[in-house]
Amino acid sequence: MKAYGFTSGDTPPIMFEQNIQPPMGHDVLVEIEAIAVNPVDIKVKESIQSPLTHPKIVGWDATGLIIAIGDKVDLFNVGDTVFYAGDVRRSGCYASHQIVDERIIGHAPKSLSAPEIAAMPLTSITAWEALFSRLKITAEQDAGKNILIIGGAGGVGSIAIQLAKTVAKLNVIATASRSESEQWCQKLGAAHVINHHSDLVLQYRSLGLKDPDYILCLNDTDRHFATMAELIAPQGMICTIVGSQEKHDLDCLKSKSAGLVWEFMFTRPMFNTDDMIEQHHILNKVAQLLDNRILTSTLTDTIGPITADNITKAHQQLMSGTTIGKLALRAIE
Repeated sequence: MKAYGFTSGDTPPIMFEQNIQPPMGHDVLVEIEAIAVNPVDIKVKESIQSPLTHPKIVGWDATGLIIAIGDKVDLFNVGDTVFYAGDVRRSGCYASHQIVDERIIGHAPKSLSAPEIAAMPLTSITAWEALFSRLKITAEQDAGKNILIIGGAGGVGSIAIQLAKTVAKLNVIATASRSESEQWCQKLGAAHVINHHSDLVLQYRSLGLKDPDYILCLNDTDRHFATMAELIAPQGMICTIVGSQEKHDLDCLKSKSAGLVWEFMFTRPMFNTDDMIEQHHILNKVAQLLDNRILTSTLTDTIGPITADNITKAHQQLMSGTTIGKLALRAIE
């Protein structure tokens, strides 16, 4: 079984043959049909400190066909088409095959192409958990409230805008910095788009809206922390997915009784939480929303099959900071 991996943080990927044991327990073996790339792929690759004797396989967004199952699997059968983000502690999807726990995979949408499907799992889980698990938004109680999504045109922002508008029934204000990314956010359902390279407080308040009840930060927590603390409504909630390198004064949220929470989509599989199967349920809900045309795939480009050159090209595009939506690669040929 073929795979592409990295032996160090600053060298290109290499192809090699990997041996995969038959799946056991809740694991299934997936023959990969398409993958998508994410910033986490680059972060994990760059974290390799010294040359490895066995290349590390990264990648956590894939769709494919189940070809074998473990003895405890009861959610899927051989022949099922699935999609998933996987577990950052295990080998990734830059490969022809991958072992994945059934509790964090879902039945793939039936109406989309493999690249369109592969673009969805990691960002959908992240956005869903941020909105509904961390911020605890419900359409019944929160419909019509304002949410500010900082970094709306990226992978997570592209699905978060859709979920916030169509599922949570919120009024979405997104940020973008270029005309094409502004248009993308509006197409996905943002009622207003402001520029995160300019004064967000001034721009937001010039819209004549109440301060946001919720803020979802998908771009540079350190840079935007003071702005978020200023803008968040009394008793509001902030969620961020971007790690902080600086120390911030949380007391600035005290007088508003405002809260700050983190979202990291690998938490459930990483700690084998009792509710790990929630990611299975989330993906099944997303698949249904996609098939019902309530959500649309955020894929914007399929670069080609999984090769060393195409992986490098995809990573360079992500690092440019100008990517809108998601990038996908087809299966190894």
